[in-house]
Amino acid sequence: MRPETDQNLMKQGRLTALVIAGSVCFWLIANALGPQLGLTMRYAILADLIVLAALFWALVNCFFIWRKRQNNEG
Repeated sequence: MRPETDQNLMKQGRLTALVIAGSVCFWLIANALGPQLGLTMRYAILADLIVLAALFWALVNCFFIWRKRQNNEG
């Protein structure tokens, strides 16, 4: 594998990990603070959908990273 390709895959992997960790932290904070701030359930559902979209993006990105590694190895 070329060094620049390997570094690009590592950057994509780090970004994906940050998106996963950040979206889960956002979800936990939103669910903890939402009732305390008196937010309606619409905002809770909106937060859930935002996190689901971020996690779906991360899943698709993980699949593409995996496919690139498979193509580069063999």
